[in-house]
This record gives sequence, C-alpha cells and structure tokens, in this order.
Amino acid sequence: MQLRTQGAIIGAGPAGLMLGALLAHRGIDSVILEARSRDYIEHRIRAGVLEQGTIDAMDEVGAGARMHEHGLVHDGALLRFAGRSHRIDFRALTGKAVMVYSQHELVRDLVAHRLAGGAPLAFEVDDVALSGIETARPEVRFRRAGQAAALGCDFIAGCDGFHGVARAAIPADRLRVFEREYPFGWLGILADVAPSSHELVYAYHDRGFALLSMRSPSVSRLYLQCAPDEDLAQWSDDRIWAELAVRLAADGLTLATGPIIQRSVTPMRSFVAEPMRHGRLFLAGDAAHIVPPTGAKGLNLAAADVRFLAEALVAHYKTGRVDLMDGYSARCLKRVWKAQRFSWWMTGLTHRFPEASPFERRAQSAELAYLAGSKAAQTTLAENYVGLPIE
Repeated sequence: MQLRTQGAIIGAGPAGLMLGALLAHRGIDSVILEARSRDYIEHRIRAGVLEQGTIDAMDEVGAGARMHEHGLVHDGALLRFAGRSHRIDFRALTGKAVMVYSQHELVRDLVAHRLAGGAPLAFEVDDVALSGIETARPEVRFRRAGQAAALGCDFIAGCDGFHGVARAAIPADRLRVFEREYPFGWLGILADVAPSSHELVYAYHDRGFALLSMRSPSVSRLYLQCAPDEDLAQWSDDRIWAELAVRLAADGLTLATGPIIQRSVTPMRSFVAEPMRHGRLFLAGDAAHIVPPTGAKGLNLAAADVRFLAEALVAHYKTGRVDLMDGYSARCLKRVWKAQRFSWWMTGLTHRFPEASPFERRAQSAELAYLAGSKAAQTTLAENYVGLPIE
C-alpha cells in the first residue's frame, strides 16, 4: 500500500502527538505511526511537571481543557535536608509557576484531540524503516496488521524515543553522542493515598535522595534513590514506606501511606545526540536527548523541540523560508544543553554519590546550606525549574 503525506511522525509520545497537533492547527498534514497500542501509551506513567510553554502549546491546539480542570498549579517546591524544609517560592522569585499533570493524561488528551479531528494515527505498527532522508522525497516503510505499507512524505520527525529507529537512521559518522550514566536509579511508586505535601519535596539524606510528588489530590508519586539494578522483589510495601519516612523526615512531617498500585526502577542518564537534523529527518524529544528526571525537564524539552520544529515547517510551507529548518538543531541544542546543565546540577545537589569523598560530601552540604539562605541562588534554581524563556 502506497500512502502520501506532508509529514511522517514516528512515535505517539508527547513529542509526536504535540507536533501533529501543532501542524494540524496550522493546516499541515501528517501521519503518526506508533509501535505500541493506544491502551499502552495512555497508561504509561512518566513525568508530570509542565512548564508554561508546554501549557501554552496545549492551549494553542485546543487540547488543554482537561489539563486546566485537573492540573495542580505549584507556586513553589520544598528542599529538605538536615531535618529542615526550605521553600523555594517560584512565583515570588520569577513571577511564574509550574503545573503538575501526568504525562499519560496529557497523551490521552492529545490522542483524543487528534482522533476527534480525523487526523491519521496508526497504532501497533512494526518493521518501521526510513529511507531517502538525504533526498527531497523521504519514505517510511512499515507493517500494520500484517500488511506492508510505504508512506511518502516531505519530512520525517523522529519522535520515537531513545530506543527508536529514527536516530539510528542517521549515519554514525554524522552523529556525535554525549552521555553520562549515573551510579544509581530511582525506585518509583504510585500510591493510592493523598499527598503528604501540597508541593513537591526534594530531600537529601545520608541514605540517599527522595522525592515526594503527586499525580492528583488523591494519588501520590514518590521516589527513592536506589541501585540502578535494584531488585524490586526485595522491597515490600512496608519497607518502601519506612525508607521514605526516614529520608523525607523533617519539621515533624507525618508521611501518609496507602496501597502501592505501581512500582518500577528507572536508571539515570544524561544523553545528547548532535545534530538533531540530518537531511529531511528531524529528531525531537527522547530520540535526541535524555535528562535525569531531577530537574523535571524531559517532557518540557520535547515540547520545546516540536514547537521549534512546527514553527520551522510552517515557515517553509507558508512562505518558502528554509532558515528556520536549517537552524532547528542549533536552536534546540542551545536549550537542551541549558536543561542538561540544570538537571545534572540538581542531581548532584540532592543525591548521594557512592564514590564521593568526605570532602565532596561536606562541600555538597555547604552548597545546600548556601541555597537555603541565598535569594540569588534560589532565583537561579527557580528560573531554570519553571522554564527558561523561549529564544
């Protein structure tokens, strides 16, 4: 079967779905191809902190109603160490806030929005292969329900994640990879219990980092620093809650506990692939970069990528301009590296590194104390956390 569209989008995560919505909003056709089922992507628990730019993009395409109804606006966050809490007031320091709204809910909204508009979205495709990306007529071949198809297009957006096929289609001698593996992971749980704090709590403890987050007023999301290959079978519900209580303890906090409905271990890495464009192939989101989740930047970087890409493609189709397409990679990477720096810094500030010397541990404690007492340092953290201006 031979098909034709203006844009082929590989992957129906936040990046692919948002790009499709932005393009449709501007009258540009696209087809989205997704390897997983609709049910899988709509229940895949991931990040949940949205910057204003991501919120604006959802509103622009008309998919933000449920987000505003259920999202939790946070004007600040708590930094907890040495038995005390210190609030970072985002609103007072920057005039901005963030919104807690789970990624799978955002995906659900974008899927419903796309299907309601009748735009093509194919689930459970396999054997995806890209060709002609250095020509003016690239093509994506795939199979769906056993039937082979070829999708001709003007451009391909690789939004298919770290393990996808898009980045692998770029010749190895054209790609530079920058990567760091961290010596720990996050044991994350989803619990059917109201959050013990109405704002996120980032906790440094001698036993390791902990994070108290939430997905709704009745569902908590919490994390523990652990070994990257931690055996979940060794972590009973009681052990998880006991460890969280120790690491989050401060100012008389009583940690509310409840049924754990999901648990997983997430390895931690920093990763950037340069450039993010090769010929008619544009990488976006996790296909091009991974950040440690400490800084809440992964989803927001993906949204920024596709906003830049949509702007470039609209300029190309509406006015014939190519400068924004040519500058796509450099523009994205400028933001990506700032987010990488912040996520790396936040991770180093709040985690216990097993190889750290006694000197490095004392210096880490001193940096936490400086941050707690310095408005200038808090402003730097707040500016990065709520999202740097779009350039």
